[in-house]
Amino acid sequence: MTSLWDERFAGEEFLFGTEPADFLRREARRIAVGARVLSVADGEGRNSVFLGRQGAFVTAMDSSVVALEKARRFAAREGVDVDFRHSDIADWHWEEAAFDAVLAVFIQFAPPALRDKIFAGIARTLRPGGLLLLHGYAPRQVGYGTGGPGKEENLYTLPMLREAFAGFEVLNAADYDADISEGRGHSGRSALIDFVALKPGQS
Repeated sequence: MTSLWDERFAGEEFLFGTEPADFLRREARRIAVGARVLSVADGEGRNSVFLGRQGAFVTAMDSSVVALEKARRFAAREGVDVDFRHSDIADWHWEEAAFDAVLAVFIQFAPPALRDKIFAGIARTLRPGGLLLLHGYAPRQVGYGTGGPGKEENLYTLPMLREAFAGFEVLNAADYDADISEGRGHSGRSALIDFVALKPGQS
């Protein structure tokens, strides 16, 4: 059965473009060559392929078969190895301490109850000392209308993220406006949240 996301990702165009999120460009320096990275709801591969080019071992999951097919073709064209997995995020197995870093960019399709489950899963699957890179929209984005779910309860605030990842060492927490151009899916003035933090403990 065709899903809403399959419909959104249909066609040759890349909905969010083929370049990585600007957030990832800025923060990728924190990810070591050879690191095991999970890219959550990766879509058509723009972020996972970028990480693969940087020398990371990337697992990229998404619920859309259409997006994953495009992502696999994109990775092959770029000569990058990515382990693409098909899964609804609600059913994803968050293997304990399996990854050195977790990337979650614009995953705000998740309402609060599912978001809590995802955040708990991210914390579980990071190894001790592992790196969280989370990027999304702040609530005022609803008024901008340049991307995102249009539901304020799905969006992030820094206090919410600090509470969800209590005990993590916060390396970067920012709430700001910027003009972005990431395909037709994300384009124009946007209210953005960056949250980068280390899970407590040592590997």
